[in-house]
Amino acid sequence: MAPATAAKPKAKPSSAKATEGKRVTKKATAAVPTEHKLRIRIRAYEHKILDLSVKQIMDTAARFDATVVGPVPLPTEIKRWTVNRSTFVYKDAREQFEMRIHKRLVDILNPSPKVIEALTNLNLPSGVTIDVKMV
Repeated sequence: MAPATAAKPKAKPSSAKATEGKRVTKKATAAVPTEHKLRIRIRAYEHKILDLSVKQIMDTAARFDATVVGPVPLPTEIKRWTVNRSTFVYKDAREQFEMRIHKRLVDILNPSPKVIEALTNLNLPSGVTIDVKMV
């Protein structure tokens, strides 16, 4: 029979002794390319004019090979007013008015300077409001 020998524990490396009981985290420092986005919000009172304007914007962006996301329909904003028909009496006689504001959102990913220039020179119908932001 072989004599029983006690196994000696292996010595830990010196760096392991220093970090024993401490939590070590390494942060990844990978370079993430920044992605620019041109966010266009379009508002109008008439949805037909709004859709024509959005189509014109998308055609202009597609002409310069830009990546377009949208159009995303946003909730229609409805403003309502109730007005008395007469000036003095007849409180029960009232008129109700409402104004609807239709909205769309279009994103253009990594726009080139040519795309931005073409969009600034775009001629859109009256009644269409555009907000452009670089995100």
